[in-house]
Amino acid sequence: MRGPEPPREISLWDPLLRAFHWLLAFFVVLGWCLGQFGPSKMTLHFWCGYVVAGLLVFRLIWGFFGPAPARFSHFLRGPGAVAGYLRGMMLREPSYWPGHNPLGALSVITMLALLAAQVTTGLISDPEDYINVGPLADRVGSATSVKAVGWHELGANLVLILVLLHLAVILFYRFWKREDLVRPMLTGRKQIRDRQAD
Repeated sequence: MRGPEPPREISLWDPLLRAFHWLLAFFVVLGWCLGQFGPSKMTLHFWCGYVVAGLLVFRLIWGFFGPAPARFSHFLRGPGAVAGYLRGMMLREPSYWPGHNPLGALSVITMLALLAAQVTTGLISDPEDYINVGPLADRVGSATSVKAVGWHELGANLVLILVLLHLAVILFYRFWKREDLVRPMLTGRKQIRDRQAD
């Protein structure tokens, strides 16, 4: 009986997608730190939000018109694929998945949706301090703009949880499954097995 096909290295993540990933990570972390630790005038925090908004627009476009591995249709899978992947997730071997695995795809969509909500609540927030008013706060009712401040704070906590979970999963893959998820996002190249590419 033949064993599994040996892995082969392919070019997977294009340069624009890799740049998007690292820029998003930088500006999300910077924006979170500025929001938590000041300065009290949130101008730099706002600019981080504007950059994140632009990056999200790029990712939405790239998810439909970018190279195949970047497209949502390439990595979004149904519940059966997620369950199947979970069954083998604890095996101490690399997954050799050609792109985002089904569980990772869910985390990508969750993070993008949460960041979109975070940008939106930031744009319409009015903390009633006459300084840090979101540029679109006057486009919604005052009750909504005041509530958006609380939603934005909740979103910041959820973003922190997802970022920490993301880092924990990277460490899990590196030390438990012996699979480096960072290098492909730097070089664009990843080892896969052809039997999973369908």
